[in-house]
Amino acid sequence: MLKLTLAQLNLTVGDVQGNVARMVQAAQQAAMEGSRLIVFPELALTGYYPGDLLDEPGFGRQIDAGLDALRAASRALPELAWVVGTPLRHDGPGKKLHNGLLVLQAGEELLRYAKQLLPTYNVFDERRHFEPGPDVAKVLRLGSTQVGLLICEDGWNDEADDYRVNPFDRLRDAAPELVISLNASPSNVGKREQRHQVFGAASRRNGLPILYVNHVGGHDQLVYDGASFAVEPDEGVVFEAVRFDECVHTLGFVDGRFVELDGRRPARPDPAGLSTLAFYRAQIVLGLRDYARRCGFRQAVVGSSGGIDSALTLALAVEALGPENVVGITMPSSFSSSGSVSDSEALCRNLGIPLLNHPIQGAVEALKAQFASSFGASMQGLTLENLQARVRGTVLMAYSNAHGHLLLTTGNKSEVSVGYCTLYGDTNGGLGLIGDLYKTEVFALSRHLNEAAGRELIPEAILVKEPSAELAPGQRDSDSLPPYPVLDEVLKGMIEGERLSAREREAAEACLAGLRASEEGRALIERVARLVHRSEYKRRQAPPLIRLRARAFGQGRQMPIAAHDPGVFA
Repeated sequence: MLKLTLAQLNLTVGDVQGNVARMVQAAQQAAMEGSRLIVFPELALTGYYPGDLLDEPGFGRQIDAGLDALRAASRALPELAWVVGTPLRHDGPGKKLHNGLLVLQAGEELLRYAKQLLPTYNVFDERRHFEPGPDVAKVLRLGSTQVGLLICEDGWNDEADDYRVNPFDRLRDAAPELVISLNASPSNVGKREQRHQVFGAASRRNGLPILYVNHVGGHDQLVYDGASFAVEPDEGVVFEAVRFDECVHTLGFVDGRFVELDGRRPARPDPAGLSTLAFYRAQIVLGLRDYARRCGFRQAVVGSSGGIDSALTLALAVEALGPENVVGITMPSSFSSSGSVSDSEALCRNLGIPLLNHPIQGAVEALKAQFASSFGASMQGLTLENLQARVRGTVLMAYSNAHGHLLLTTGNKSEVSVGYCTLYGDTNGGLGLIGDLYKTEVFALSRHLNEAAGRELIPEAILVKEPSAELAPGQRDSDSLPPYPVLDEVLKGMIEGERLSAREREAAEACLAGLRASEEGRALIERVARLVHRSEYKRRQAPPLIRLRARAFGQGRQMPIAAHDPGVFA
């Protein structure tokens, strides 16, 4: 029986020394279990994705030192082979690096392989730094077992839809008995099922068992859910590692089958996995926890308006960081309802966190008076509304500066899409937790948190309250925007389109078809499309948002700011 260890680790981009230490620790565990091979994820040495750090000469020297440290560590565990994802130098025309892997054993290099297919779409931009590897197969012999090696995208093109080259063709010709794939596959809703489908089909078509090893952890807007797995041609997925946590697990491989070390077959994973709402919750919690930790924050602050967005943001922050590390601040103005403060008080009491009160009316009146004195005009309408939001944003940033808390912004995807937010006001902050949740999903996830807790974390008064920015008398979101159930379907079709699940796409297309049947509906679609286009400058200056869906604002949707609106959707 060949013993193989998958090392699904939470590695930090740029922390070569720290990543080496974590990899050595995992290798020591693997050696104690009698493993012959330990497999780390794609670009494990640098973390994924290091971006333009790769252009820095000093970073290149750190990579060299890290590889030297791994070679030395492998000498201390001579029976164990290490499959390490790392940048490799490339000589010749083109980029000066490969996205590659090394196989190390007893301080020696047994094999190296360069990734052939470099994704340059959605959140990926590997061609910026790497040259594609040659169209060759690399196979490692361990005892009597031939092990083929691939890196992430190399295994996603077995149906030859996206690239001319299919690395599986060459690998199949090399006759391995097992394929190992190193991956950095960021998570979004439905991604786990997509991986199982793609690699399950590749396993059947090529008649090859596959061990898929993935990263876990949050890096800026991306979150990696781990969920490494083993798949067999006739059985499908037979093993899956834990999601949203590290896992160093040793499997046996014998007669083309994966087994546990005691010879039993692994427990089959639940095909359904997490519900959509449970997935959103886990993704956001891990994303915030790692973002705060990697950026040096222990505590977070949120402006609590008494509305649903800030309530959900606070509840998720408490789950990620603990109630002792989260602070809410209420900032009532002359337009705030009585519930703005009382509902915030009830929420923070339920969450077990302090709520600080900082009224803004005095600051607003002083700025209004100075504005009139300096510019000879009164401040009113949208100018006055935005001033209130900006005063609140200034208060929150001042608290962040004074106490060292990470400020979390509270905008949802519906509002961020159409620019229903104030630049340098409620867009202030270091990270947005719910910026990839549509407003209807914000309500659904809030109720899910209450149900999961078995009690009212978010008060019912907040859940049933009509959404309002409370920046003018009697203001309601519905005064400026279509009803959220309609707006969200329009936005899904407009922003995500074919990337939606079949169920969501059907619902969005049905809504759009109904709207297009009337002049009023067509005008609504055109207005929403215009708002999305005109709000790009706000999104470009807003904090990063934790990605949850197949297409999120940020690096996965790159639109020009100073461009004519072509009206391509409406």
